[in-house]
Amino acid sequence: MIEVKNLVRRYGDFAAVDNVSFSIEPGEVVGLLGHNGAGKTTIMKMLTGYLEPSAGEILVDGVNVQADPLRVQAQMGYLPESLPVYPEMTVAEYLTYAAQLRGLEASEVVPRAVARTRLADRALDPIDTLSRGYKQRVGVAQAILHQPKFLILDEPSNGLDPNQIQQMRRLIRQLADHATVIISTHIMQEVSAVCDRAIIIRGGQIAMDERLAELQKSSRVSLRSSAQADVAGALAEVPAVVRAVAEQPGRWQVQVSGDTEAAVAAIAAALVAAAVPVYELAPVVRDLEMVFREVNENDAGRDGGGVADAA
Repeated sequence: MIEVKNLVRRYGDFAAVDNVSFSIEPGEVVGLLGHNGAGKTTIMKMLTGYLEPSAGEILVDGVNVQADPLRVQAQMGYLPESLPVYPEMTVAEYLTYAAQLRGLEASEVVPRAVARTRLADRALDPIDTLSRGYKQRVGVAQAILHQPKFLILDEPSNGLDPNQIQQMRRLIRQLADHATVIISTHIMQEVSAVCDRAIIIRGGQIAMDERLAELQKSSRVSLRSSAQADVAGALAEVPAVVRAVAEQPGRWQVQVSGDTEAAVAAIAAALVAAAVPVYELAPVVRDLEMVFREVNENDAGRDGGGVADAA
């Protein structure tokens, strides 16, 4: 389990990470999502012990990262945004070198990592001859040599073409069978495709922390009726209806409370009882892009026009 408590990282008077707290249970796949410069990479570096926090603490299976970073790092695999590879080496040479640095038996761990990342047909190729997608795989291979309990991937799909992105997603899903995975990215589709949970970072702070299945639930209902119908009057006595707003003639957005499916049924019954024609009635299905936009619009409004994201 990873526990982050009141984490702060300052550069002079500037807070790149500002009082961030969250916990990650074993086996979760969590996406840290935010604009470039939101503070995601800074959090990643502190999680892995490569950067000390200005305040707060990080516990990995009860061990304080700052107090005993080597013990924590022994359980972690890390893919930084800038790949740590030596271009003149072959894939096999680099992975052997990385295994030796960790005190591992290269003959045992390298073939396993190569097989899991499907690098067998490139094992003897110099790294500088590989495509970006294969270089990313090499980076992942070095991160899983020691079969870590925790795997941290910083922008794993950065620079990949659509086919390579699909391959990386499949690889991450496979790795998640054996490790807790944290993915830092600014690409919403990556979080939607592979993560169980999203933590949205804005300006160095947590703007939202929610499981994807929950955040997709909506408290809004889309309604289409005739332009002349008294929809507002028909819904005035429905307890679940918080507000009904006409977006355009005949089209309404209805905000509800409580169980959305039950609210839809109550709305339908009220409209039928009032003889209001119903052409369309359904909950609004939210996706991560909609949630991300809502979070940033709400924060911008509170900031009075927006605040620049943290570096």
